[in-house]
Amino acid sequence: MSLPKTLAEDVARNLVMVARLLDEDPEQAYAYSRIALRLASRVAAVREAAGFAAYATQKYAEALAEFRASRRMTGSVELWPVMADCERGLGRPERAMAMAGEPEVQKLDKAGQVEMRLVAAGARRDMGQIDAAIVTLQSSELASSAVHPWTPRLRYAYADALLAAGREDEAREWFGKALEADKDGSTDASDRLAELDGVEFVDALGDDEDGAQAPAPADAVDDVEAPVVNAADDRRVEDEDGDDLDEDGDDLDEDGPVKA
Repeated sequence: MSLPKTLAEDVARNLVMVARLLDEDPEQAYAYSRIALRLASRVAAVREAAGFAAYATQKYAEALAEFRASRRMTGSVELWPVMADCERGLGRPERAMAMAGEPEVQKLDKAGQVEMRLVAAGARRDMGQIDAAIVTLQSSELASSAVHPWTPRLRYAYADALLAAGREDEAREWFGKALEADKDGSTDASDRLAELDGVEFVDALGDDEDGAQAPAPADAVDDVEAPVVNAADDRRVEDEDGDDLDEDGDDLDEDGPVKA
C-alpha cells in the first residue's frame, strides 16, 4: 500500500513467483526476489521474501541480513528461529545456542518455540553434543499425542538424533511415530524406516539397460514465466548488517520501522 499502483503490482507479481518456485526451483525464486528487492527494498515483506529465497539457496549471510532488516522494520520476532538457523549455516552454532536463550524466544508462538527447539538441537549436534541434542528435543510437545503441523518434523528430528546416538530401536519407534503424523510427506520417515529394516527400493522408471536416462515426455514444457520486467531501477547499497544506504552512505533505516 505504500507503493505507487504500477510499482506495487510489479513487486507483487515477483513475490508471487518467489512463493511458487521456492520449493521446486529455489535459484529461480532467488532471481525473482532480487528483482522485487531492487524495486521495493523498504517494504518488510520484500526483505523477508528475499531472506527466505537466499536461505533456500544456502546464501546464509545474505539471508540473515535480509531477516534482520525485516525485523527492524516490523519489530516482529517470528523470524528469530530462522535467523538462528542462518547462524548455524554460517558455521556459528554457538551463536544459534545463544539466541535460543534470548527473551525473544518467549515471545514466539508455540510453532515458533518448537522451531527454535529444533534449531537448538541442530546446533548441539553441530558441536558434537548428541546427547544434549536429544535432551533438547524432549519436551511436552514431543510427548503429546496431538498432531500439529510441526509434529512430524519434531518426531523425525528426535528419531534422527537417537539414531546418531546408536539407539536404533528407539529411533525406529520414533521414525514410525513421525510417519504416523506425516500426512503430507514432509519428511522421509518412511525411507528411513525402510533403511533400518534393510529394504531397498528399485526405480523401475529409471535408467535403461545401457545406463541412459529415459527421455522426457515430448509434451513436457517449462511453464515458468520469465522474470517480471522492472518498473523502476531502484538501486541501493547495503552495509554489513543489510541496512540500506543512500548515495552519501547515510542509513535509510535509522528513523525506525518502515511499514509496508
